Amino acid sequence: MRGNNGRVSKKKIPAEIGEAALASPETNLALAVRYLLQLIEKRSPGRSVELRVPPYGAIQCIEGLNHRRGTPPNVVEISPQVFVSICLGKTTWQQEVANGKVLASGEQAKELADLFPLRRD
Repeated sequence: MRGNNGRVSKKKIPAEIGEAALASPETNLALAVRYLLQLIEKRSPGRSVELRVPPYGAIQCIEGLNHRRGTPPNVVEISPQVFVSICLGKTTWQQEVANGKVLASGEQAKELADLFPLRRD
């Protein structure tokens, strides 16, 4: 099913279910990651940066030049555990980049750092 923007519609995770997953991400990692990706997509819509959290999900976000085919010029890849930690403020983007845990390419990929943390515990 395609939405108004021509992209495949994704089923939204209700807030109460997503928040419950964030309360215990170690037992609900896939759901926690997908919910956090959903929050980022809502907070920073766009298609200039692809954020990948394999194997659980990937989104395009941040306004700018739209990417349509092939490998995007701005890509960020993070493990699920590190992604959740950054989103929840348990560690920082800068720390994880320095530790080699965030793989980022492209000038606009750096703009993702401004989105974190999504919340603090």
